[in-house]
Amino acid sequence: MTSSSALRRICVFCGSSPGRDPRHAEAARAFGGEIARRGLGLVYGGGAVGLMGIVADAALAGGAEVVGIIPRALARREVAHRGLADLRVVETMHARKAAMAELADAFVALPGGIGTFEELFEVWTWAQLGDHAKPVGLLDVAGFYRPLLAFLDGVVEAGFLREAHRSLAIVETDGGRLIDRLAAYEAKSIAKWLTAPDDR
Repeated sequence: MTSSSALRRICVFCGSSPGRDPRHAEAARAFGGEIARRGLGLVYGGGAVGLMGIVADAALAGGAEVVGIIPRALARREVAHRGLADLRVVETMHARKAAMAELADAFVALPGGIGTFEELFEVWTWAQLGDHAKPVGLLDVAGFYRPLLAFLDGVVEAGFLREAHRSLAIVETDGGRLIDRLAAYEAKSIAKWLTAPDDR
């Protein structure tokens, strides 16, 4: 399967730990392989450890272009992936995220910790504000993101988030289906403020 002209590189946010559930590593490996199989490129945080290293290794093994972007402080700790042809060392976490966002055509969060959530919510917020029109996806491995999504449903119910913005994130349990939906994504104009008429 070839990639669409609009979807060339997917930015993946995920943990620097493999997690305790082996299904998390299996999903990262499968997702990296699927990116390569479709002729897409991977943009990620440049690490060789945890799910980050697993998804990168799988994409590399499949012949994909892999761009790693890592802050200098982390590179000095020898967690940078030395097998990348394109490893970019930047000065700060802010510079890392900006470069990842610029290079990617879509964003996907796999299981991870606070750093993964922060990256996810930043690009999700940018989509809400109209700062970009790129799709944001969650690969919900073994129900990992189910509690977070339930919490966000409660935020909608409490009146702090519009359902249209909650629904900006594309959620799938299968990596192939998620990529299909990312490729088919068409951004919609949605008013930011809760006091504006609902666009649903």
